[in-house]
Amino acid sequence: MTLPADKRQTAARMPGADRSAIRRFAPVIVIIALIALVYGLGLHRDISFETLIRNRAEIDHFIAQHRAAAVAGYVALYIAAVSLSLPGGAILTVTGGFLFGAVVGGVAAALGALAGATIIFLIARSAAGEFLTRRAGPFAARLAEGFRADAFSYLLFLRLVPLPFWLVNLAPALCGVRLSTYVAATAIGILPATAILAVLGAGLESVFAMQEAQYSACLAAGRQNCSVDFNLSHVLTPALLGALAALGVLALIPVFARRIWGRKLNPGVSSRKL
Repeated sequence: MTLPADKRQTAARMPGADRSAIRRFAPVIVIIALIALVYGLGLHRDISFETLIRNRAEIDHFIAQHRAAAVAGYVALYIAAVSLSLPGGAILTVTGGFLFGAVVGGVAAALGALAGATIIFLIARSAAGEFLTRRAGPFAARLAEGFRADAFSYLLFLRLVPLPFWLVNLAPALCGVRLSTYVAATAIGILPATAILAVLGAGLESVFAMQEAQYSACLAAGRQNCSVDFNLSHVLTPALLGALAALGVLALIPVFARRIWGRKLNPGVSSRKL
């Protein structure tokens, strides 16, 4: 029995479509599997100041002997943490400034964050970006179109304000933002917070030395509940977060200016389109 022409064409396309879907979603499956493995083994808890202080002597010795390899390993760790959307980006940035100095640590942290964010952006865009764009409802389509129209300013705003890093990595991919725009806005947007945290980390020698002394004394006393009493609230003050939010608002000025200017030039255009 011969199949109709339309069914023959559909059957011919199915194997290729299946292979394309597998290639598209394979990276997502790998990322999800790695995230489950990391959380299952509890490795995400090792991104902490307590881990740094517990192993500081070994880390300092390795850096003294293999500084270039240590910086490369730090960048690779940062890329992995961002790609797997693990918490602790700010901790890693402060740690980079502490271990390598404000300049080297800040540059290494920025490179790691940018590379990791770009990897997850590309994976999300290839796997779901086109699918969601085609099937988005009218409101979501208008929202995505508006985001793309001023993608650089919106992305700069999202990078500057203290929002979850993984969310800002995924949203532009699902809205169809171009890679070049995403990379440029991300590279610029992460610089202020990265520089500030790296400088703060470089100045925490006395604080970490005190914490290390207290932790060692606790262990020497035979206690079992020794811990490090230091967290990001000591450096991420409300004033600092407010300053970053203010920079984010400044990034939206070009968007507001274009909207106002466009309304003056086209007074009959509905507010929904603006």
